[in-house]
Amino acid sequence: MPERRRPRWPLRQWITVTIGAAIAICVTSIVIGALAIASLSDNQHQLVDRIDPAVQEALRLDNALLDQESGVRGYVLTADPVFLDPYHEGIGRQEDAVTSLRELVRGHAELIAELERVAWHISLWRKEYATPVIDLVQADVEEPQKPLPERTEAAKQRFDAVRGASNRLQAGLERVRAESREALDRATNRVVVVSVAVAVVLLLIFVLLTLVLRGAVVGPLTSLAGQVRRVSDGDFQHAPKVTGPQEIVTLADGVDSMRRRILDELAAQREINAELDLRTEDLARSNSELEQFAYVASHDLQEPLRKVASFCQLLERRYKGQLDERADQYIGFAVDGAKRMQVLINDLLAFSRVGRHVNDHVLLSAADIVEQAKVNLAHALEDAGAEVEVGDLPVVRGEAALLTAVFQNLIGNAVKFRGEELPRIRVEAVRDGDFYEFSVSDNGIGIEPEYAERVFVIFQRLHGKEEYPGTGIGLAMCRKIIEYHGGRIWLDQEYASGTRFRFTLPVPDTLDAEDAEAPPTPDRSEETQ
Repeated sequence: MPERRRPRWPLRQWITVTIGAAIAICVTSIVIGALAIASLSDNQHQLVDRIDPAVQEALRLDNALLDQESGVRGYVLTADPVFLDPYHEGIGRQEDAVTSLRELVRGHAELIAELERVAWHISLWRKEYATPVIDLVQADVEEPQKPLPERTEAAKQRFDAVRGASNRLQAGLERVRAESREALDRATNRVVVVSVAVAVVLLLIFVLLTLVLRGAVVGPLTSLAGQVRRVSDGDFQHAPKVTGPQEIVTLADGVDSMRRRILDELAAQREINAELDLRTEDLARSNSELEQFAYVASHDLQEPLRKVASFCQLLERRYKGQLDERADQYIGFAVDGAKRMQVLINDLLAFSRVGRHVNDHVLLSAADIVEQAKVNLAHALEDAGAEVEVGDLPVVRGEAALLTAVFQNLIGNAVKFRGEELPRIRVEAVRDGDFYEFSVSDNGIGIEPEYAERVFVIFQRLHGKEEYPGTGIGLAMCRKIIEYHGGRIWLDQEYASGTRFRFTLPVPDTLDAEDAEAPPTPDRSEETQ
């Protein structure tokens, strides 16, 4: 068997020479392509940034000349100074256009010459006709019309010269634009040809490199590519495994590391999407409630209602006792209805504002919040002889006014819906994982389990207004506030000695030093024991 010929150069040298030649060819191709693109850019700049704007400026110049001529003619016929406005404005636009054109057509001697002829003709027209005629009309001399026909004819001839010069300028610009477009087309064709040539060269280089590197890396890379494709198609549980040079093995390990990161990110993304879905549902419900409220709680409803209440109260004070008993009763009904409607609208306003104006959540002592709620309910608690017992409460993060409203509603309901015994209310909290679970219990009349969800629906009442006054918004507002703070609220259906509402609030991530010294909150397991 004949001995196999060994390559003249080792593989490293072949790779070095091939890559060096490829780099040289690529650099040459890039230089040629850059020159072609630069030529294309210059021609494009000439057409788009100079010639096309110059054509537009020439049209503006022509319009400015027409405005001057029309203004002078109208002023001569009517002697109305209003007609001089377009004349003076036309002069300003003409000067601006001439200045712009001088800059845009710089380097085009024939266009500069035509532009200067236009400027000279219009200057001569104003000097020989426009200015003298305007002065003549303004002087208001007797029978100024006699010399006007001759002036008008001369002015017409002079302005025809202006128009002719302007037309020649525009024709010259159109000619230059056509030439620029042809040059741009040629440059574009050159870029296309160079691009195709560069593509062909790069293809040849690619083929050459493929032939040189086939035996060393193509096989392992093909295997790795198939496994990567399998992962990219969605099989993220497949871990790529290849054999070959260390570099390819390292690459496979990198792909596997990326696959694991993708798995972790997908899991995190699913959690985020689930949370976003919940947020979207909350937002949709909030928007729906706001839209319903917008029709009944606008200024157009508040203002007439205040007037009705005010005038009914005036009637009550002025005519009370002067009419019969039934009339006084009717007036009292009207005053009471207006007041109850105002309370309802104010509650609706408060309900709609929850979460609309997002304020910074701060660390708050739940015990202080409950104390503030008790202060707000001091008269009701005293009248009912209610006793409120508060356990060890934690530090939470939220808005003080909103959380105060929650406790105030729950404690107020415990006082309102009391039984025959004096109200006994207890507020407690335990930690359950990442949440604090609060409870507000009472010894009142209680709520049947079948109404556990209905009580949180806005305007849903379990009792008549005559028996227990209210608007039917309080518990709906409590749910909205708690959900806005990232928790949930529900009725404890296992509590049989009255009513117990439970709600959760997230445990703050960090606590300030003074908040960290707050009394420890018992764990859920301790409460169970």
